[in-house]
Amino acid sequence: MSPHHPRLAALAATGLALALLGCSATAPPASSGSPSSPGTVTVTNCGKPQSFPSPAQRLFVNDGNLVALSLAVGAGDQIAAVTSLQDDTDVLTRAYGDVVGGLRQVAPESPTMETVVAARPDVVVAGWNYGFSESTDVTPQTLGDRGIGAYVLSESCRRADGARGTMDPWDAVRTDLTNLGAITGHVDTAAAVVADTDARLAALAAAPRPERAPVVFVFDSGTDAVFSSGAFGGPQAIIDAAGGRNALADLKDTWTEVSWERVAKADPDLIVFVDYPGQTLAQKQQVLAEHPASRDLAAVREERYLDLPYAMWTSGPLNVDAAEHLRQGMERYGLVPGSGLRPRLDLG
Repeated sequence: MSPHHPRLAALAATGLALALLGCSATAPPASSGSPSSPGTVTVTNCGKPQSFPSPAQRLFVNDGNLVALSLAVGAGDQIAAVTSLQDDTDVLTRAYGDVVGGLRQVAPESPTMETVVAARPDVVVAGWNYGFSESTDVTPQTLGDRGIGAYVLSESCRRADGARGTMDPWDAVRTDLTNLGAITGHVDTAAAVVADTDARLAALAAAPRPERAPVVFVFDSGTDAVFSSGAFGGPQAIIDAAGGRNALADLKDTWTEVSWERVAKADPDLIVFVDYPGQTLAQKQQVLAEHPASRDLAAVREERYLDLPYAMWTSGPLNVDAAEHLRQGMERYGLVPGSGLRPRLDLG
């Protein structure tokens, strides 16, 4: 299940108000990955040093973006089980090859403790509302009580007030790649992915920009209200890198619900969709075309839309691919000057 699926609205409102389990208000950079003792490695996760068996032999990974993180560092053969792929198999296969077809999905949504234990993992890779939740009793603490390591997606780390988001979104991606490289014994591969990401971000930053950055609104899903993403979510990093401005950049949160009035006030130049089960692209477009707050917006009337898979929007290594596709989309609509840049990842 996604970190922002409509069925998680109630969970996000209640679960995040509970006691913090291992995430501090700040998140220092990851360690270099040097073992603290034979067979273990200590990294900084959610602001605190955490020790893991290394190299991890059996990863349990929830959600497409966390699967992408694990595959990007070269740990495909160490993934024992996955859950909640969010229909991301196609984009993951395009990015990481045939290894994706061999992944064993043991549940279509977020795991229960029974599902996790049955897979016999040494490390669970998930995040708050990306598989970790007090409501299911699958948390870093409950896993630790069973001798299972728990790595928390950096984008989902909790602040002292219970809300998610403790660092710049690109720093979150770099941190997770570096940490997971250390945990799985693929330090050099992880460093190469970080360096490649930074080189591609530099190319995007050098692309010509208009005097006014086009406003981009992320429409995840919604009817009565809209699920979108604020300053600490993956889309913030993607939109900034592409040369746009997130309509909710002032909202100090990751994935969250906003009112239709916020959509109308934003009057976005482009609306981007998160493609995953629950609400189809056609249904999302219909909601926008019919709702009184959005139907008269120029972006809706002119159908200035871009749809990308879940694993490209949620925090992970495919965020840079999303930024390249978003840049191309904004160029196509005439919102930014031509750059000559082309997305590396072919979406078909």
